[in-house]
Amino acid sequence: MPDLNLWQLTLTAAAVSLPTFGWVMLGLVLRLLGWLQPRHVQAISKFAFNAALPLLLFISAAGVDFAAMGGATYLLAGVLATVLTLCLSWIYARWRGFAPATLGVFVQAGFRSNLAILGFALCHAAYGEQGLSLAALPVAVMTALYNALAVWVLQVTHGGSRSLGGLLVGLVRNPLLLGIGAGMLYAVCGIPLPGFTPVVSQLLSQGFLPLVLVSIGAAMRLSLLRSAGSVTWEAAGWRLLVGPAIGVVLAVSLGVAPMQLGVLFLLLSSPVAAASFVMVVAARGDGTLASNMIVLTTLLSIVSVTAGFALLVISGLAAVPV
Repeated sequence: MPDLNLWQLTLTAAAVSLPTFGWVMLGLVLRLLGWLQPRHVQAISKFAFNAALPLLLFISAAGVDFAAMGGATYLLAGVLATVLTLCLSWIYARWRGFAPATLGVFVQAGFRSNLAILGFALCHAAYGEQGLSLAALPVAVMTALYNALAVWVLQVTHGGSRSLGGLLVGLVRNPLLLGIGAGMLYAVCGIPLPGFTPVVSQLLSQGFLPLVLVSIGAAMRLSLLRSAGSVTWEAAGWRLLVGPAIGVVLAVSLGVAPMQLGVLFLLLSSPVAAASFVMVVAARGDGTLASNMIVLTTLLSIVSVTAGFALLVISGLAAVPV
């Protein structure tokens, strides 16, 4: 019986990650077949970033009972894990002798996960609407933190001159942050959500979110991996193994509850965020290297997220998916 239970828990954990990444792989196949063109991906991504995802994040944040969240220790663990991963990956990159420009791309990939899209989708797949509600707060705080730290890292390593004011303006105008911020204000005001809200949330999470995942797959270019060197593979190790491990250790040390720990892991273990490529190019950095890291971590995360989440569920550290 123990072996059977262990096998069932493993399959349950796999049922969370594999369908989510299955949408990404479907997008890749559709693009290779020529059925999904770049213009379609661009249209889906633009609508998702400016409307659908902000609305979904708003609904999720507006439904959170922040007064009952206590100290939100899982959020603290996520923030500390992000900062610690940045510092340790910087030390590692210096020890490896990476050039400053390469160091900047490497460090950003090490600490910056795709938590607002892939991580959010994984949390929904694992814990349903409760997973979305729990993910809303860390997504809000850590998205802002990611952007601030990425600007600082690239400015230091690429000789940029972006001002603090410009950074703040960019954060304030971010549609994802606006959606979450508005939802948090709505929740604090104590105003009940309209009756049709659950239907809208279900349509977005079960209908539109998979479409966004498909567009991520369609945007990947496997040909870039031909030029992937050791730096890309090392960055993948930091993003998919070291960063999540640091987050789990901190969460366990802080006594984070199993479901919150599961949500935190799924957010932190997601592949490199696609936005990292945009910021590297804007800083006149190595866009090919940044793209390689995104593609490689997206492919490898199918295994790493599944195995890591299964291990946490089996050990009892993460709650069993609903």
